[in-house]
Amino acid sequence: MAKVVAKPSSESSKKIFVLDTSVILYNHNAINEFDDNDVAIPITVLEELDNFKKGNAIKNFEAREFIRFLDSISGKATMKNWKKLNGPEKGRFKVIMNESSKLDARKIFDDNKPDHRILNAAIKLKEEHPDRKVILVSKDINLRLKAKSLNLTAEDFETGKVKNIESLYTGKTTLDNIDSAIIDDLYSNGFCNTSDLGLDEGIANHYYILKSSSSSALAYFNPITKRIERVEKHSVSRIIPRNAEQVFALHAILNPEVKLVTLQGVAGTGKTLLALAGSWEQRRNFKQIYLARPIVPLSNKDIGYLPGDIHEKINPYMEPLWDNLKFIQNQYGEMDNEFKRISDAVENEKLMITPLAYIRGRSISNICFIVDEAQNLTPHEVKTIITRAGENTKIIFTGDIYQIDTPYLDSQSNGLSVLIDKIKHNEIYAHVRLEKGERSELANLANDLL
Repeated sequence: MAKVVAKPSSESSKKIFVLDTSVILYNHNAINEFDDNDVAIPITVLEELDNFKKGNAIKNFEAREFIRFLDSISGKATMKNWKKLNGPEKGRFKVIMNESSKLDARKIFDDNKPDHRILNAAIKLKEEHPDRKVILVSKDINLRLKAKSLNLTAEDFETGKVKNIESLYTGKTTLDNIDSAIIDDLYSNGFCNTSDLGLDEGIANHYYILKSSSSSALAYFNPITKRIERVEKHSVSRIIPRNAEQVFALHAILNPEVKLVTLQGVAGTGKTLLALAGSWEQRRNFKQIYLARPIVPLSNKDIGYLPGDIHEKINPYMEPLWDNLKFIQNQYGEMDNEFKRISDAVENEKLMITPLAYIRGRSISNICFIVDEAQNLTPHEVKTIITRAGENTKIIFTGDIYQIDTPYLDSQSNGLSVLIDKIKHNEIYAHVRLEKGERSELANLANDLL
């Protein structure tokens, strides 16, 4: 549902948008994103939100904020009748109490589930307002398909979505046919001007692969010096970058002027390993290193369904992060000081691997904070994490925007994609899309099966 352009219109020409629970859990302010059109909330949605109001997850926050908003805007009036939303360009809202329509989704789909009652509420509005277009807005693809099968218009909530995901910022550019003398100067002086490369102006912390007929170089635009500067390849914690993208990723992580880094790429490109190795390399600059990831329950069931105590429930989700740490540690012998330092850092909580939910609500000061699997976060969750950042904090988001495990998110609406699209070119931000994986021959063979 692309955001509607506000324009003067008669009531009959205004649309009625019916919001599903998934939209509100995605963005509690969604009700205000429809300009002068009317917005309806089925009573079943309020019932479902009541089940989400307790907890520390972002969906619980969204549920509570929306409930508070409805309470404040309704005042002493009931919500059974249309009531004006705040703002001169806004429409009206109401709660749909009657979910009994002539075309009964509960009977058609043979189930009295909340989704079908929400469908009935939208159908009822369509019956009551034959002169107006009624649209069900949902992040649930299956619910939208059911609505369309009942001849009810249904759309995704697209406010804030990245419009053209295929052209999402990559953070790097390859320039061919560069004069060999310029590359020679880059090696001897360490820098060149943007005009030398035929660039009108530089993009902050943007990376370049420069190629001539006989040589090549890696470089980036330094927004402080306003010059193209050479990027050197070197290892950290005995982890050696194997391609230009990995060199760029480590440079961004180790650059003290860059406070926010995003690394996007498929599995096997080394995102998490590079983030952890680079963070460990500069551990003396921070009080702690946090490596966290969101817990996405299997089959949409809460982890409470899993057997064991809380640690046994969480360990399977955290194991990939521990594997990366063990890989770095195993670059050294057990008697090496560096091996012991890593063990001591974990024991003394200088380096912490933890579920993301465990640090929500905390201020993040003097910390290098890695958020793995960030594609499973909503834009609001990503924003919340960044706003928690205090003095001397660096945040690194890693993830694959095409590997979404969370319901109601996709490559265009997840927090990582939106962050990359909205923050690009900022002077304290750097992004690298990693496309070259260092996978085994067996893994590559598996790709050929599909």
